[in-house]
Amino acid sequence: MSPKKTNPDTMSVFSPKLAARFDALVLKYPAKRSALIPMLLYAQDEIGYLSDAVIAEVAQRIGITELEVRNVATYYSMLRFKPAGKFNIQVCTNISCMLRGAYDVYERFQEELGIGPKGVTPDGLFSLEEVECIGACCWAPAIQVNYEFHNELKPELVPGILGGYRGKAGAPSDESSSLGWKAGAPSDGKANAEGKAPDA
Repeated sequence: MSPKKTNPDTMSVFSPKLAARFDALVLKYPAKRSALIPMLLYAQDEIGYLSDAVIAEVAQRIGITELEVRNVATYYSMLRFKPAGKFNIQVCTNISCMLRGAYDVYERFQEELGIGPKGVTPDGLFSLEEVECIGACCWAPAIQVNYEFHNELKPELVPGILGGYRGKAGAPSDESSSLGWKAGAPSDGKANAEGKAPDA
């Protein structure tokens, strides 16, 4: 995802809709800085990552330094400082997932995509990373693609999952891969509901 240019009307890197959401969000807290994490998550959803311009504007909006924003943001693995793919694949390798074959799934994603950890495919469609617990231990091994969960995975389901997302993006996909998409389809359970960004 390419960096977004500053809106000439508002001198903001955010869309008018998101800027208005931020204005309302800070009013919900006794201290503006309490809105930092949700602001960073919403900013990342729109821009794609936490660029220097994003960090500077968020800091200005809540009255703290850019260093303070970075100190908080670097603590959370879901926040990133480099552009990711359109579909960011997060493979959980914490204990429950690890014991049920998460690393085999992770390796298969690397093989199919031709990228390593924290890599991005040349077409910008996929990025891949290993993460800690994503709250889907009962359905391990599990992955999260953006805000969608795929549970009880096996390496052989990986091509189908990738094919499903290529189909969503309108990219060419092998028809034989549809089985994996259906078998590892996004969860409609509790984990999926809680995985979505909260509405402000």
